[in-house]
Amino acid sequence: MKQFIKHLCLIAIFGLFFASLVSCDLDDSKPKPTPEEDAVVSSELEYTGSTKLDYAKNFKIYNYEGGYKLLSLVDETKYLVVPEGKEAPEDLSKGITVVNLPVQNLLISSTPTTSLINAMGDLDKIKYTTTKLSTWYIDAVKENMNSGKLTYIGEYKEPDYEILASNKPTISVFSTMLDTVPEVKEKLDELGIPYMLDYASNEDHPLARVEYTKLYGALIGTSQQNINKVYNAQVNYVKEVSKAEKTDKTAVIFYITSKGVLYVRNAGDYVTKMLTLAGGNYIAPELGPDKTGNTKMSFEDFYLQCKDADFIVYIWSMGGKPADLEAFTNLNDVLKDFKAVKENNVWCTTPDFFQIADTLGYMISDLNGMLNSKADTPDFTYLFRLK
Repeated sequence: MKQFIKHLCLIAIFGLFFASLVSCDLDDSKPKPTPEEDAVVSSELEYTGSTKLDYAKNFKIYNYEGGYKLLSLVDETKYLVVPEGKEAPEDLSKGITVVNLPVQNLLISSTPTTSLINAMGDLDKIKYTTTKLSTWYIDAVKENMNSGKLTYIGEYKEPDYEILASNKPTISVFSTMLDTVPEVKEKLDELGIPYMLDYASNEDHPLARVEYTKLYGALIGTSQQNINKVYNAQVNYVKEVSKAEKTDKTAVIFYITSKGVLYVRNAGDYVTKMLTLAGGNYIAPELGPDKTGNTKMSFEDFYLQCKDADFIVYIWSMGGKPADLEAFTNLNDVLKDFKAVKENNVWCTTPDFFQIADTLGYMISDLNGMLNSKADTPDFTYLFRLK
């Protein structure tokens, strides 16, 4: 009887063992992810899935076995990033730009893009910039320019093609302003210098701009650890700030050009979204609720819609640059009758705000501090009050 029981136990053990093997086999045979139509670019690339995006809408990242990555942008341009020591597939679809890692000589014309690459620890991969030393606010960038590691090649409208031709960048990144100078695009094509447009300014959420670390990290081979470090830090920071109690305070965000033209931030813009995340309300919610950027407006209409705003946030770097409250009201007489002016609640963005994308969460914190400020001006990062 004991021997019979022993045999039964052995049978049970072997049964469990074979069951585990079957289970493993089943796990191994799980269907592989089905690639989106956009991701099918070569029979040689085995699709493994796409990179998860939380906020960004204007790009996608598709991943393949062996570390290959396909970057697909909203303008339908595509870039295949090839790992070091490997080659692009022979049957790669036409029109796809191949970027071979490692990259060491980038041309980055977009300042926010430069700030993200710097934050990820890869500033030394950038060799050329179209922003003058005197207008940079990022210390590491200024240091690299002073040491000769980073070279100014002229404005994006007219870069020094001789310099670029002598040492062609692996790839270049420009803001969408490049669309306004098609002759520059043609010259880059002629020289064989691939370029990518930065669509971060078209995103409607502030954290989407920080999420471009995923795009540029994939483009230049940044470690996933460094990408996550920069992105997650801001996501977590914003989540904490946005827990702040909502206020009934309103604000308007605008600027006036040196020629006296008024532009008001659209309600759907990422800067306006920062205000709502900070606990405030935009006084013109009907102004371009589905649009980013600004809307040109007459001073009469501006007064009628926005005169009762509790706060004014003036975009100092884009328009006339008032030194104090008197200089601000001198931009146009109608401003003197605004509630925020009378109550000394006119705030300006700092000159570096639109140059830096890796710490946008700090602006939300600043706006929250503004909405809840008392007599003394707090020590903010991207805002200062006109007196």
